[in-house]
Amino acid sequence: MLEGTVLAHLLQSKILLPEDVGSAIYVDMALRWVHLVAGITWIGLLYFFNLVNVPVMKALDAPTKGKVIPVLLPKALWWFRWGAVATVLAGWIYWVLLLHREPQPPDGHPGQYMLRTLGIWFMVVLAAWLLNFLLLRVPPGAKETPLTKNGYVFAVPVAFIAIVMMWILVELITYKGASNRVLAIAVGGGYGLFMLLNVWGIIWRAQKKIIAWTKENAEKGTAIPPEAAILARQSFLASRTNAWLSLPMLFFMAAASHFPFFAGG
Repeated sequence: MLEGTVLAHLLQSKILLPEDVGSAIYVDMALRWVHLVAGITWIGLLYFFNLVNVPVMKALDAPTKGKVIPVLLPKALWWFRWGAVATVLAGWIYWVLLLHREPQPPDGHPGQYMLRTLGIWFMVVLAAWLLNFLLLRVPPGAKETPLTKNGYVFAVPVAFIAIVMMWILVELITYKGASNRVLAIAVGGGYGLFMLLNVWGIIWRAQKKIIAWTKENAEKGTAIPPEAAILARQSFLASRTNAWLSLPMLFFMAAASHFPFFAGG
């Protein structure tokens, strides 16, 4: 009886749920939780592919790849691409809710800049990604370009695009009363959307073909098309881009709440 009383006292005094804040705080917390769990899944697999899978596959011979790739990659890439979707979607909804509440009076009416901000954000990120997509294109009949031949060379224009994208987003999105949280998430989330487009628009499109060709080669002896080498290179470069781009992306996401350095105009 005494133990139950002590436990009840501890729970009452030490565990206090938020009061008089409405349901918004619970929605925000749920979105943050989904965003973090999905993000750990996505970025964890991204690092696995770049730090472990790539060197391992280089060390395997063709017959072994024929057994490993059709079993390993479809499962890993399923979690990889849908983890990316869940991460970006949960983070985007959370950001929209923030935009709906900003700016606070007397700087303006809550939500008045939401549609404008979202429109600018989508257009800028999509334009940046399309430039990245075009840099990876290989002319018909060619195996590679000077950019796709060297990953370090390819990283230079992509890094420039990422920096310009950040500058344009902050410059165009900033409004009177905009918080550091909204602006930091705009940049970090912009990089996240850029990476999501790489996952679905380049990596998965290439890998599903490579997996199918590898499986047919192992089971039926069908020759792997020369196109596979080009697709594999494009997939590798897009994945490597996502790996290093995840570093500033994670910085801006953490800076939203823990390192304020943006200020609304």
